[in-house]
Amino acid sequence: MSTEPEPTASATTASAPAAPAPTTQIPTRWVGPLRMSGNAVEGEIEVPLATYETPLWPSVGRGARISRLVEGGIRATVLEERMTRSTLFVAPDAATAFEASKVIAERVDELREVVSSGSRFARLEDIHPEIVGNLLFTRFALTTGDASGHNMVTQASEQLMERILSWDLGIEYGSISGNFCSDKKATAVNGVLGRGRSVVAEILIPHETVEKQLRSTAERITDLVVRKDWIGSTIAGALRSANAHYANMLLAFYLATGQDAANIVEGSQGFTHAEVREEGLYFSCTLPHLIVGTVGNGKDLPHVDYAMERLGCREEREPGANSRRLAALIAASVLCGELSLLAAQTNQGELMTAHRRLERRKAPRS
Repeated sequence: MSTEPEPTASATTASAPAAPAPTTQIPTRWVGPLRMSGNAVEGEIEVPLATYETPLWPSVGRGARISRLVEGGIRATVLEERMTRSTLFVAPDAATAFEASKVIAERVDELREVVSSGSRFARLEDIHPEIVGNLLFTRFALTTGDASGHNMVTQASEQLMERILSWDLGIEYGSISGNFCSDKKATAVNGVLGRGRSVVAEILIPHETVEKQLRSTAERITDLVVRKDWIGSTIAGALRSANAHYANMLLAFYLATGQDAANIVEGSQGFTHAEVREEGLYFSCTLPHLIVGTVGNGKDLPHVDYAMERLGCREEREPGANSRRLAALIAASVLCGELSLLAAQTNQGELMTAHRRLERRKAPRS
């Protein structure tokens, strides 16, 4: 009888050729077209949404259909753009930190030259200092062309820190990022001082269209916006945010266009507003900090490049114009989905009926 030990499961597994890991696939559909106007996009255009939540496509599609029934459709206005990084310096005391902050403010032109000499597109716009104890936070705000700007502002901030430390102000390096930026976190500072592209999307829908296409009224939708988005969000402790589900549309659009999906954390902080007017329902979505770009990491993947081409975001334009176009399209898509969901929730039972109809699951595998 052999005394050789039986091979263990781990040994067998180790000797067998490893099967290639499957690629993560996310269902993607083009929805629309959306009728657009404003300072970044004009005309009708379809948008890509990558999501496992299949009811999102017809929901955004309903909003897009309404946009085509309204003159001018959805008007998207890009208000401003900037990307930020907050560096952290350590001083022996608050007095030293304060004196250093004054020197930094006085020599801002020199710091602007540091940034522009190190990048073709980065430009230093503002510096916002904050002192806590002996800690000096400096929030640098830069324009970054068509890039979302994560790496661009970090590189610029490294150069700025080196120059500031060379001035011998009695402060030392603390961190390249001090969380006063604020990146991928729900904070107030991004809304107050700005980060990314700030966009307002708005539409004025005739009463007849509201009743026929949304099976609701301007009064009922406006009441729900106040009661749900504003009062409900307030009692929940929402931070600079009053909306129903911006994150759904943002994530779907971000994944389809190669954006850093973690930025939906701050991107989904935004405000839905509605009014009953003589002409119909005024409905708007304000997104103060969309962190998006048309160039940079992930933008050279085949499906992303195809999406950018189809969206018209690969045109020869001034630096930043393609990304402003992308941000406007994202904001309009958010409006379509937000309007459709809120209208559905004004009718008891409609939301769950739609989900049951659109998300029928296959029998589980044995």
